[in-house]
Amino acid sequence: MSAAHHTALLALHYQNDVLHADGLIRVGVEANSPQRQALIEAAGRLLAQARAQGVPIVHVRVGYRPDYADLLCNAPILHNVKRIGAMQTGSWGAQFFDGLAPLPNEFEVHHTRINAFFGSALEPVVRRLGVERLVIAGVATHSVVESTVRHAVDMGYEVAVVASACGAPPATHEASLASMSLIAHIDRDEDWAAVFGAPQAQ
Repeated sequence: MSAAHHTALLALHYQNDVLHADGLIRVGVEANSPQRQALIEAAGRLLAQARAQGVPIVHVRVGYRPDYADLLCNAPILHNVKRIGAMQTGSWGAQFFDGLAPLPNEFEVHHTRINAFFGSALEPVVRRLGVERLVIAGVATHSVVESTVRHAVDMGYEVAVVASACGAPPATHEASLASMSLIAHIDRDEDWAAVFGAPQAQ
């Protein structure tokens, strides 16, 4: 149980294929763009602040067998993953980005669909933490982040999204944040007191 805090952080897809300059996907974060570096730095600050406040962190990674036998290609985004050979479990591309990887005392969950909860251990892990609120960030804003946010809200959680630690092409990013603002708090100011809240009394 998370006795010290009622909030947990879900860090989604901070992996080499998504964030590294040599990654195969890089959704909306071109190799040499200032937006890419700003996203990486914001994600680092988010993780550091969560650790400083004692907020439990669940790192979610996507990955598939080298033959993609575990990938159901029923959507264009999934067809593209297979076509370009991305996110193969055990490969460099599927590893967490340097500086954004889990610490030994943090949780790691693997999934194979767009929504991080679907068919994964994420729900049991979050339930076990005993939290009421989820802070969610990751890449891409309009895919894994938005689908996971919507699922979390339907599960009964209050949700906050950290805009600066999410990434997608600018127009798509903003449209997704606007859509999610109907169901979640969108943090644009890195106001950690508002994002993470106060620890519960011991």
